[in-house]
Amino acid sequence: MNTHMLVELVGYFASLLVLISFLMTSVIRLRIVDSIGALIFAIYAVIIRSYPTALMNLALVGINMYYLYKLIKSPRQYAVITEEPGSASLAYFLNYYGADIKKCFPDFAFEKAGINAAYMVVHDTVPAGILLGQDHKDGNFEIFLDYATPQYRDCSVGEYLYAELSGKGIARISFPDAPVGHEEYLKKTGFVKEDGVYGKRL
Repeated sequence: MNTHMLVELVGYFASLLVLISFLMTSVIRLRIVDSIGALIFAIYAVIIRSYPTALMNLALVGINMYYLYKLIKSPRQYAVITEEPGSASLAYFLNYYGADIKKCFPDFAFEKAGINAAYMVVHDTVPAGILLGQDHKDGNFEIFLDYATPQYRDCSVGEYLYAELSGKGIARISFPDAPVGHEEYLKKTGFVKEDGVYGKRL
């Protein structure tokens, strides 16, 4: 493989990263991947001596870094709404995100016996996540569904909600039937696995 072909592959790879970034639902991930793509594109442009293209891509990197800084320094403002398990708004949410919920939690069924508590987290009135389970009224809450919409999968919804639950008389939450794909999130948000069950003290 000659040098010219290697340089062209760098350009194609940078273009691919930029395109992939626009397929991401997370704004933070979009800006990170787009920045990497733009930086590689700037290097490619310098190699082929297309300096205006290099400057434009370096400017894009700077813009992305600026907005990433703002996103990180300005945490989202959430609110939690206590829902009735049979409410119309909850039914609409579960129906709207039904396919994604099924993909993330294949064994979840709303009809599962014991659901007596539901909490919805909203960001600027936009639903960001839902928590369904059984409140045992003794300080223990058993989770059946802990779902965040694709735009809010950075652990911030869960961290906010768990902090709010501590003010509702809940001292410990557990997720006995957590799917395999959800375990990394549980570990990041402070859950510990004991006797095969993930739990967290609030």
